[in-house]
Amino acid sequence: MFLWENVKLALEGLRANKMRSLLTMLGIIIGISAVIAIVTVGGAMTDVVTEQMHSIGANNIQVTLHPRGGTDLTVGFGGAPTAPLESDLMTDEMIERFRDLHHPQITAMGLTRPVGNGWAGEGQVLVNVSVVGVNAGFGQTNNINMLGGRFISEADVLSRRYTATISNYLAEELFEGADPLGQEIRINIGGDTDVFMVVGVYEHVAMGLPIPGMGAFGSDRTDFYIPITTANLLTRSGGGHQSFVVMVEPDVEISSFVRHILDFFSPLYSYNPRFTVAALPMDTILGVTETIMDTLAIAVAVIAGISLVVGGVGVMNIMLVSVTERTREIGTRKALGARSSAIRVQFVVEAVIICAIGGILGVVLGMVLGYFGSLLLENPSLPSVSIIFIAVGFSMLIGLFFGYYPANKAAKLDPIEALRYE
Repeated sequence: MFLWENVKLALEGLRANKMRSLLTMLGIIIGISAVIAIVTVGGAMTDVVTEQMHSIGANNIQVTLHPRGGTDLTVGFGGAPTAPLESDLMTDEMIERFRDLHHPQITAMGLTRPVGNGWAGEGQVLVNVSVVGVNAGFGQTNNINMLGGRFISEADVLSRRYTATISNYLAEELFEGADPLGQEIRINIGGDTDVFMVVGVYEHVAMGLPIPGMGAFGSDRTDFYIPITTANLLTRSGGGHQSFVVMVEPDVEISSFVRHILDFFSPLYSYNPRFTVAALPMDTILGVTETIMDTLAIAVAVIAGISLVVGGVGVMNIMLVSVTERTREIGTRKALGARSSAIRVQFVVEAVIICAIGGILGVVLGMVLGYFGSLLLENPSLPSVSIIFIAVGFSMLIGLFFGYYPANKAAKLDPIEALRYE
């Protein structure tokens, strides 16, 4: 009963000073809403990236050149400090020998040769494309969903044909509903024009974080797949590879197969002073990605948490003002027999109520901001119930921590001196 009376007194005080109370809560509201919004958007972002990486294939292993002396195998995925020379690259012969040696355990192997960005079409209709040379296994290792025709075949690769597998997005832009199979498309890269015949159409899936109206990472570019041998001709490449992907059979133990990869390639690079070969399963790459994103979310949340400290200081400041304004009231209550503990509890409860209301308003605002932020990522999300309770509870702890000093100061006032206060 005594606590409920203090709660009512605190609410009456807030109602009597609405603007001052709102300004006091502002730091708490901003801090809590920022944390809630960041956690929500960060969770949505992680889900998007995780889903995209899972769609590539859980049984995939990335094999890549890795600079010697590096302790973190993920360095190879971001590019080596010094670019590998032609002599450093893994040759087609190496990869073929590895495939022949472990053929029963391998579902497919994906090889790529980036050609460059250019424009598909002619006249007024031009579409931004990324031309990529691939082998026949690339479609399996990247889980490409074919909507019509076929993917680049082994025959296309061996014959160095000018064939192409295009996305449904490109097909719609260039052919406007007409059947694209068998049609020719002009590709312009750096002023050079080449003509390719369409043999298949795949489902376009924007990789990365989607931005409405701008595609993933602000780009509407789509991949234009051609035989890797044709890409070698266009780029005048010797055919070596800095990386490739192996998809193993479902019953193969990933860790064991990684050891087979290293046992095969390590002796081939034992005399290379600059590079060796690293093999990372998709779940390891996924774990690294999630760790990086979680770290970023925590770092930003900590920065947002500074607002909570600022808000707590604001609460302490306003409570000190309140103690000064109510000095005579405190003196009267103590003269009538109120104990110091009762005065202390009254002001602590008032500070906690201020922060709790600010926390609730912050949660509501954070949920709205987080929902719309995750909606932009095409993965609408809401924070978990546990996060909401933690946020409100934390805001109440701030009230308890920053409200104790003013409350203790009020409790220690001498009743005679308080009654004399003007």
